[in-house]
Amino acid sequence: MNYIPPSHNNNVIINTNRLTKAFGNLVAVNDLHLQVMRGDVFGFLGPNGSGKTTTIRMLLGLIRPTAGRAIIFGMDNAKQLPAILQRVGAIVETPVFYPYLSGLDNLRVVAATSGMMSGKSNDRRLAEVLEIVELRSYEKLSFRQYSLGMKQRLGIAAALLADPELVLLDEPTNGLDPTGMIEIRKLIKRLSELGKTIFLSSHMLHEVQQVCNRVAILQRGNLLRQGEVSALLQDSEIIEIRLNSEEEAIQALDVIRKAHEDQRTWLRNPRLATEADQAHIILIDAPISRSSEVNKLLARYEIFAAAIHPHEGNLEDFFLKVTTGTTGGHTGMEALAERFLHTEVGQVQKSEKES
Repeated sequence: MNYIPPSHNNNVIINTNRLTKAFGNLVAVNDLHLQVMRGDVFGFLGPNGSGKTTTIRMLLGLIRPTAGRAIIFGMDNAKQLPAILQRVGAIVETPVFYPYLSGLDNLRVVAATSGMMSGKSNDRRLAEVLEIVELRSYEKLSFRQYSLGMKQRLGIAAALLADPELVLLDEPTNGLDPTGMIEIRKLIKRLSELGKTIFLSSHMLHEVQQVCNRVAILQRGNLLRQGEVSALLQDSEIIEIRLNSEEEAIQALDVIRKAHEDQRTWLRNPRLATEADQAHIILIDAPISRSSEVNKLLARYEIFAAAIHPHEGNLEDFFLKVTTGTTGGHTGMEALAERFLHTEVGQVQKSEKES
């Protein structure tokens, strides 16, 4: 039985300490401190090339870190990797299956090569995982006839064969159409409901926001932020104030800036909209729950807003903010239209217009 240090918290599934990987002069992952809790759907975010896959490979023992270590289930993966892997299921790259075999027969091959004993219990587990990924109706269909989304779900089914506690998924929606993305999102939610801890690497921020409760943001191998999604998104909430004229907007901006200096520190970064035709719009990084307070503040100085629009935070805006130090310049319908095109429905309608 592997020894677990007394200081280990059983609710911490992954804990990395100064985890670093360098390839020559290129530092792919730098001094990484991650903490994934039991039951998390943990989003590991960053653009392509930010070090996400390298991190996952280190967690799985596929490559050795240059420095630091990874503790999984309280065990050091440099010393106790076999015991760790018994409790982990993962997809790091596109799964490879035999195209001429059915989905069920492909899983039988995976089960046999992974050491699972044949028999009724094995057959029951195959049926269970096919049910979980909603492929039971297609189990006799040859793999070559599967859609890309179905192929990806079969790969996840293979990762679930040993009933792992921790599931690592590297870019599971890469290359999928909107329907495939929805299917994977539903599957991740289903796995969470089954008590699995999910570590989800992705650059699809709008997808992650819908399924993850905690995230970490990586850029050029460096960890920028980590925490609860709900708490992080408060940092990207915006209150938009429309005034009747540019002159009135400048007066209102002066009032808000003075209020910020006078202990109203939640009124962050008040500014005029950058678009030339929207010079009468003020944007404030502030909790949307404070919108009425902003309205009362301006009315006290006899400045009456034509409209106040609270904009809820989203991971795309938050990511832009922490990686570039800027916020989106679009407001109103332009922003809504831009975000709409990132959704599954928007992508479908965009492709219909282009065809």
